[in-house]
Amino acid sequence: MIIKNVCVLGGSGFVGTYVVSQLVEKGYKVRVLTRKRERSKDLIVLPTVEVVEANIHDERVLNKQFEGMDAVINLVGILHERNCHSSRVDKPQARRGDFHENHVELPRKIVHACAINQVPRLLHMSALGAEPTADSGYLRSKGIGEHLVREAGLPDSKHENWYLNGPKFIRGQGMAVTIFRPSVIFGRGDSFVSKFAGLIKSFPILPLAGAGAKFQPVFVEDVANAFVSSLNNLETFGKTYELCGPKVYTLKEIMELVMDITGKKRSIIPLCPRLSYVQALILENLPGKMMTRDNLLSMQVDNVCGCDFPAVFGGKPAAMEAILPSYLGGENPRERYMDLRENAGR
Repeated sequence: MIIKNVCVLGGSGFVGTYVVSQLVEKGYKVRVLTRKRERSKDLIVLPTVEVVEANIHDERVLNKQFEGMDAVINLVGILHERNCHSSRVDKPQARRGDFHENHVELPRKIVHACAINQVPRLLHMSALGAEPTADSGYLRSKGIGEHLVREAGLPDSKHENWYLNGPKFIRGQGMAVTIFRPSVIFGRGDSFVSKFAGLIKSFPILPLAGAGAKFQPVFVEDVANAFVSSLNNLETFGKTYELCGPKVYTLKEIMELVMDITGKKRSIIPLCPRLSYVQALILENLPGKMMTRDNLLSMQVDNVCGCDFPAVFGGKPAAMEAILPSYLGGENPRERYMDLRENAGR
């Protein structure tokens, strides 16, 4: 049984566009489900890609769109809820908000629609540090969703027989599942490093909440390759992979790296826990939600891998120092000239 037709949820997002592009390069036929088709113009022009405007939270829609698919890739995730509540007592059963809808209910609906349509393969994007008992609502909901997807998977002993003889959907037997738990993801179009670059460009002094939080950022192309190369790889069936880059940084060190690359000299003021909380509270109530109290809670858990990048995906992960200059080092000659003027004090 060879996978040829793939349905991608979250395919128009940052990571999704890279995953879809690599799927096309490998010759897969791809169906992308998105809320707004006109926002996916870059995907529409790709050969073998069908972009469908759809409400992915409607089970009837999923049942229809999964028909004839060999695999489903779920990349859907949100970092902020529209109404933020970061209290530890704010359990999903007490208030089912955006995290619950996107990270718990959606995976449950996806698993159910896959079973109805006998889709044999499911790849799921979780998050490093995701746990059903986490303090952060983001990590907690991601952990619950990950658990739901894993429970839908085949026992390890059945994978080889499944692959050789084709999928058999029997009560109590699921599909071939692979789960990915990346650290923060960087690359052109990201909302992590690029956001810091914007702050550095706009403000001479930067009060920084969670300055000591640890991350091991991973390049988006490496994440996309892990998803695409695992589709037909029996070795990855039933596995969970942590995806990290080659180096651990504190948040302050990432900011300093961005300053070095962009040529901007700024003063960073690390905030104590109390002032960090105040800053997060203020920012979560401003347009754009640059940071929330839940983000601050999630940063209390080191976002680092306990192992090397999985060898099954081949090669070594790219370092930030090698990639960031390609999209942070000045877009055009005028921008570089203005940077030189600023640093010269003119």
